[in-house]
Amino acid sequence: MPSRRDLANAIRALSMDAVQKANSGHPGAPMGMADIAEVLWNDFLQHNPTNPNWANRDRFVLSNGHGSMLLYSLLHLTGYQLPIDELKQFRQLHSKTPGHPEYGYAPGVETTTGPLGQGITNAVGFAIAERALAGQFNRPGHEIVDHYTYAFLGDGCLMEGISHEACSLAGSMKLGKLIAVYDDNNISIDGEVRGHGDTPGWFLDDTPKRFEAYGWHVIPKVDGHNPEAVKKALEEARSVTDRPTLICCQTIIGWGSPNKEGKEECHGAALGEAEITATRERIGWPHAPFEIPADIYAGWDAKDKGARQEAEWNDKFAKYQAAHPELAAEFERRMSGQLPSDWSEKANAFIAAVDAKGETIASRKASQNTLNGFGPLLPELMGGSADLAGSNLTLWSGCKDVNAPGHDGNYVYYGVREFGMSAIMNGITLHGGFKPYGATFLMFSEYARNALRMASLMKIPTIFVYTHDSIGLGEDGPTHQPIEQTATLRMIPNMQVWRPCDAVESAVSWKAAIERNDGPSCLIFSRQNLAHIARTPAQIEAINKGGYILKDSEGQPDVILIATGSEVELAVKAADELSGKGKKVRVVSMPSTNVFDAQDEAYRESVLPSSVTKRVVIEAGVTDSWWKYAGTQGCVIGMDRFGESAPAGALFKEFGFTVDNVVKHVEALL
Repeated sequence: MPSRRDLANAIRALSMDAVQKANSGHPGAPMGMADIAEVLWNDFLQHNPTNPNWANRDRFVLSNGHGSMLLYSLLHLTGYQLPIDELKQFRQLHSKTPGHPEYGYAPGVETTTGPLGQGITNAVGFAIAERALAGQFNRPGHEIVDHYTYAFLGDGCLMEGISHEACSLAGSMKLGKLIAVYDDNNISIDGEVRGHGDTPGWFLDDTPKRFEAYGWHVIPKVDGHNPEAVKKALEEARSVTDRPTLICCQTIIGWGSPNKEGKEECHGAALGEAEITATRERIGWPHAPFEIPADIYAGWDAKDKGARQEAEWNDKFAKYQAAHPELAAEFERRMSGQLPSDWSEKANAFIAAVDAKGETIASRKASQNTLNGFGPLLPELMGGSADLAGSNLTLWSGCKDVNAPGHDGNYVYYGVREFGMSAIMNGITLHGGFKPYGATFLMFSEYARNALRMASLMKIPTIFVYTHDSIGLGEDGPTHQPIEQTATLRMIPNMQVWRPCDAVESAVSWKAAIERNDGPSCLIFSRQNLAHIARTPAQIEAINKGGYILKDSEGQPDVILIATGSEVELAVKAADELSGKGKKVRVVSMPSTNVFDAQDEAYRESVLPSSVTKRVVIEAGVTDSWWKYAGTQGCVIGMDRFGESAPAGALFKEFGFTVDNVVKHVEALL
């Protein structure tokens, strides 16, 4: 039987060989963390390589994602469908082994990591989901949800501010099944982070005290190259159930490399052929590149063990199913990501009722009303807000704090942590069993931007809710008035952005976001009241296409007015005045440009016929992205400067969002 060191050296060899073959990558972290990974994956991790999606598997997150060859080596060695040829294609086009772990490429990769700090934050989301799912489904004698979340992280993750947001919240929530392992090697790209001799450092935090202050259990100064010490630390971490645990493992980056270990040289570059030869000799690894002896493979193989673990769980679930058949069916539905069978019918009935009521209300209030309508239909909804629940209106009548006793709630009080909230929601989505949504002011989507990009990159259906959507925010002034945010959110590939104009469009946008399963959505709502606009049933159905004809003329229009959100009412009023002057006007409401652009050419042409070149776009935001609809013979009424502090009505008048100004622009075009 190979020794632990022999097994760990397989990781080191595969990592340095793959990086060398690609002439690109990060061998240092995998070589430094190999001993820790060997203990965790062989002695503790509950997983089944032949079924990477087993519901009760432990989740493993490599937050220091630049060390991706550590994870690829582990997946290959333990028996996942990641053959050696994929490791030989590390960082090459169309391989399953990209430069950083990417969700959906290699089986067993739980989340895309690379932007430092987001992996540990996703892990907090995994842990929240595990505990909430356990609270909702476990019953005495039937613990069908019972797994850990493990995360590896490095100095870079801890320097990024998002780690403070996420780890502070994790401590407050006492997430006892979250175990983070800190690779304390004192090295980053620029050298020794805590300095050396006369060289000052740039990361002098007392990390153990920092995490103790968060409320974590901390195990300091563990020798990361001593398997027994690592095993003892992991056992201790698992015994602490009322707090998350941080294990501080002191390691040597690039361990085994005679001339480069402990130095920044091995952080992000291939070791070189000569150094690899020297490393092989030093660690006692005589095998050729990418050659793994049969006994090493046997020592790592987790397929039989994983199948037994899943079979044992299947037996538990069968007993649970017999005792609680309805709960078991609901658990299976939610983990499969399927919506309830009566969802669409009941959601459409709610939308029809909203239309019949015809209320003039702020779209943020319409959003809350929709949550009250949809919430009872969807027990998988997991809400939250970044300390703005009273303004975002994300609380609905069925909300219960997920951190309350029993942990069977469906709402997270995230505090003022917009970036952390967004990346945590991504983790909750990836875990399965929930449809998370979380809210803040649209202005502060800026703080969360990279987490939104990661949701889009992973094609996961996280729902981001933003309120106070324009200069209509009013007196808080330009620091809080979003001007460019809606436009730049629309630019994120695979993101669907909705800015509804009234309660009906608000409800339809929620339905679209809930039904989407191939990417995230941003729902953008107003602070100020918006008038109800009458529609036919066909027009309500057309909202789903992202843009549709809301008001039309007899015959081909002279001009088309295109608007979103609060500006749609303005367009309708301007159209009425222009019609009274004999002009033929079409009004197009375009709540989602992303969805409209995805429609076929025939539909887009039916809404915006190319023969009508006189077009006016109206939106209280930057104008650049709207010219693709306005064309060279049209115009855009928007905001290409920051706002001012004043009541909303005064601001809309000051910046030209009036009927008179729209009419003036149309008449000038015609």
